[in-house]
Amino acid sequence: MTALPLTDRRAAGRALAERLQPHAADDPLVLALPRGGVPVAYEIAVALKAELDVALVRKIGAPGNPELALGAVIDTEPPLWVANEALIARLATPDAWFDEQLDEQLAELRRRRRVYCAERPAPSPAGRTVILVDDGIATGATVRAVLLGLAESSAQRVILAVPVAPREVAEQLRGEVDELVCLVTPEPFGGVGQHYLDFDQLEDSEVCALLAAARQITDG
Repeated sequence: MTALPLTDRRAAGRALAERLQPHAADDPLVLALPRGGVPVAYEIAVALKAELDVALVRKIGAPGNPELALGAVIDTEPPLWVANEALIARLATPDAWFDEQLDEQLAELRRRRRVYCAERPAPSPAGRTVILVDDGIATGATVRAVLLGLAESSAQRVILAVPVAPREVAEQLRGEVDELVCLVTPEPFGGVGQHYLDFDQLEDSEVCALLAAARQITDG
């Protein structure tokens, strides 16, 4: 059983990798939600000798509280997004606010694609086992946006791997993937960061370095 608090993202990734080891033979594609999911996913990809890439998605925050997710958007063509309609109604969020935030987050996604991936094409999930990784889940809106995209990708199997999530949200997501691997589901939950000793924000340069290091390992 995993003890809380978790040390840091990479330690959490190593713990998840132990649980995911049976999938090493499947030649999985590991997709990380940047920025925080990348160190977790890096350890999984190294342990499983798997290809690592990023799933570019951004949260759409509430007015005055950007950490409260009204929805999320994934950088596909055309863009796909999910919205928490109940929360939007409860907060009486204007439609114009959501639309403006959607445009802003799409612009940020495109910037990150240029920074993280340069001209390297994204690997296709079609016919593959995909392991989707983040450093934790709070509402699940961000993960659901990526799952929406993967549902259109013809992936053979989708595994969601996260260190920590609220029990109720984890159980809901379990029904949306082929397999859920979650180390701990503490209650009460609070925020993802409070369950780590080290939860420093990552810079783009750190994300790029980890992606490059993973490519060197898997490319031999």
